[in-house]
Amino acid sequence: MIILFTIILLVLLAVGLPVAFSLGAAGMLGMVGFMGDAEGALAQTPILGYKALDDFVLTAVPLYILMSQILLEGKVGKDLFELGNKWLRHLPGGLGVATIIACALFAAITGSSVACAVTIGAIAVPEMLSRGYERTLVLGTVAAGGTLGILIPPSIPMILYGAITGESVGKLFMSGVVPGIVLTCIFIVIVVYKCKDLELEAPAPMSERMAALKTSIWGLLLPVLIIGGIYSGAFTPTEAAAIGTVYSIIITFFVYKTLTLRDLVPIMLDAVKTTSMIFAIMIGATLFGFVMTVLNVPQSLTLLVTEMEANRWIVFLAINILILILGCILESVSIIYITLPILYPIIMKLGFDPIWFNVVLLINLELALITPPVGMNLFVLQGVSPESTMSQIVKGVVPFGIAMAFEIFILCFIPQMATWLPSVIK
Repeated sequence: MIILFTIILLVLLAVGLPVAFSLGAAGMLGMVGFMGDAEGALAQTPILGYKALDDFVLTAVPLYILMSQILLEGKVGKDLFELGNKWLRHLPGGLGVATIIACALFAAITGSSVACAVTIGAIAVPEMLSRGYERTLVLGTVAAGGTLGILIPPSIPMILYGAITGESVGKLFMSGVVPGIVLTCIFIVIVVYKCKDLELEAPAPMSERMAALKTSIWGLLLPVLIIGGIYSGAFTPTEAAAIGTVYSIIITFFVYKTLTLRDLVPIMLDAVKTTSMIFAIMIGATLFGFVMTVLNVPQSLTLLVTEMEANRWIVFLAINILILILGCILESVSIIYITLPILYPIIMKLGFDPIWFNVVLLINLELALITPPVGMNLFVLQGVSPESTMSQIVKGVVPFGIAMAFEIFILCFIPQMATWLPSVIK
């Protein structure tokens, strides 16, 4: 029966039905099959849908999405890129390094990989190409830099992870800080190495550097406000989302003056569309997950793994391969809601730290963002740079994908990278 419903789901996805409706339809068919009562299954649907969204933690999701849209339309990312450009362009691969740092900073502000890739890519791609940077490197740098949006907090996937598992969202946020910084540094090393033969540019005058810092200081203060407030205990992650949203409105409407009241309606409509898409996937996954629970899939898999007495690292490797394969056909929210209810009991039974596993899962999801055929950032880059081919983009992201796999390898030997900061939070 498990195989049957999995096949139904795959067929629905293959014919092009949106992920949310594929999950929901497969789940409802499963409910009808077990209950033998279509009317009763339909009556259960709104109850399960309400249950999927009945979590105060999820209030942060639309708030972070709204904040991301405000900062995206308010062109805050442009100021961050200019700051990196003025301060770093004279170094080897300086503009590429500036792009990675701008992505990391914008990721720390918005928590959205797509917004990060669109915002920084629209500025960085033409600028780097005009300075003689290799096209594949330019495309790979922006695509990979954009993935930092889900690892460096605030991160919507971390909120969803907390909602499903019951883990502290504040600790999940903190777990991504050190790995996010390390991965950013690895990306920078790749860019510098690839640009070692590129002619150096003249440094920007100090007056221009300070002017860029003065312009972007309000955007730089936002991650300090959010992460610092959570870390100090001044407010919760959900409260941080609300405060960050209000702060982003203030700086874009009154400080930078890049937005007006006329811009607010389309911004809110975009935020509602994105939020609705995420919540629709959550409801569909809940219906499908209900069938899996009735079939005792999580319990059976946990028992199977335990009885196999296999080395836990072999199981861990299999989990990573599974997520990578799913990343080739699904986006991150779907993967989290389909796999996590099944994988969480297994990793707990095997003795893995759930906070640590959160980081491993997110790096895998980062890989999914740049993995064909449906890596979201690949298509974003093709939209930003229509003259670039998909093969050029894929070639460009390969070294950065290897770097992500390398960081997962490091985390296996040094789990403290993910667990140290959350452990010191009181």
